[in-house]
Order: sequence, then C-alpha cells, then structure tokens
Amino acid sequence: MTMAFSPDLLTGILAFIMTLLIFSYWLGDTPLFRSAIYLFIGVSAGYVAAVIWREVMLLRLIKPILIGTPSERLFALIPFVLGLLLLTKMLPPLSKIGTPSMAFLTGVAAAVAIGGAVLGTIFPQTRSAIDAFDLRNAAASSAGEQLFTGLTLLIGTVTTLAYFQFTAKQHGKQGSRRSRIVESMAFLGRIFIAVTFGVIFAGVYASALTALIERLSFIWQFIFSL
Repeated sequence: MTMAFSPDLLTGILAFIMTLLIFSYWLGDTPLFRSAIYLFIGVSAGYVAAVIWREVMLLRLIKPILIGTPSERLFALIPFVLGLLLLTKMLPPLSKIGTPSMAFLTGVAAAVAIGGAVLGTIFPQTRSAIDAFDLRNAAASSAGEQLFTGLTLLIGTVTTLAYFQFTAKQHGKQGSRRSRIVESMAFLGRIFIAVTFGVIFAGVYASALTALIERLSFIWQFIFSL
C-alpha cells in the first residue's frame, strides 16, 4: 500500500524539516543549521535574480531595445551603456572606464536618500509636531491629553537633536565643552533615546517570540496531523 503525497503534505514536510534544522542552532553552529542557511541564501539569491531578470532586464531593457519605439530604444540604451561600463570595474586595467557609472549610481543613491529623509522624516515630523498643538478639532475632554502629547513630542524631538549637537566653545584650561543648557537638554534627550531603544527592543523581542510560538505550534500540529 503506497501513500499518496499531496502538495500540501510535501510542503508541510519540507517546512517541518527546515524548522528543525534552524532550531538545531540551539546545539551550536551545527552543519544542519549551516545547510539550512545556505539553502535559504541560495533560494533567496535565485528568487532575486529571477525577479531582476524578468522585471528589470527583460521588461525595461531588452524588450525596449528590440521591439520598442525609437524614443524607448534611446532611453534604454543609456542604462545599457552605463551597465556595460560598470562591468569594466571587474578588470583593474579598465576600471577607470566604469567611473562614470559609479558616479551616476552614487549621485542617484545620495539624492534618493536625502530626498527620502527630508520628505519621509523631517517634513512629516515637523507637520506632526505642529498638528499636535491644533486643538480646534479636539474634544474638550481630550484637549489636555492632546496638548500633553504635543509637548512630549516637541520636547523629545528638540532634546534628542540637542544630544547630537557636538559643537562646543573653548573655556580656557577646562577645554571645550557645551553650555549647561545644551548639556541639560542632551541629558533629557538621552532619556528619550533610551526609552525609544527599549521600546524597539521590546517590539523586536515580542516579534521573535511570536515567530517562535508560531513555529512550535506548527511542529505540534504537524506531528499530530500525521
């Protein structure tokens, strides 16, 4: 009598085996754990390579050059040429040829990072700090709570920025040091930073504990489903 393996059963067996291989790390850096990590890295790299080939190379580079309009071919030739120049970085005698491509990548990455920091962090943070003091739409019972929240947000932001203020004045033989006001604000900012790191650590720990409970529950249910 043969047992028919359904796709769901096969997937469950593979997930069960991989979970046990990862849990083998409790015994140390074992070959079982390393084999699971190598398999995970290999599958992830293969998946990323497939996505890059399909969504970037094929759709945005090769197809426009082969069957695109003249304008599409022109715009596709620019990254194609920059990509070819970038490959010369693997050859030391020709590495200088790929410098324009590296400069272009560095400039674009810096612009995206700065733009993301300004538009995604600084402006929303400033807007939130301003909106926290807007009591026009707040109920009478929650106005005090909203005002307290706004003050906490404003003080936390200002004192945290003061903590990272490193300019100091020269005070004779005592050396360079910041003023007492800045030092006091920096001390308060350090408290806010410590609380923030504590909350982040608690969130990460809770997420890891949730994942562990889910895996243990999966092992328990899989064993009894057999």
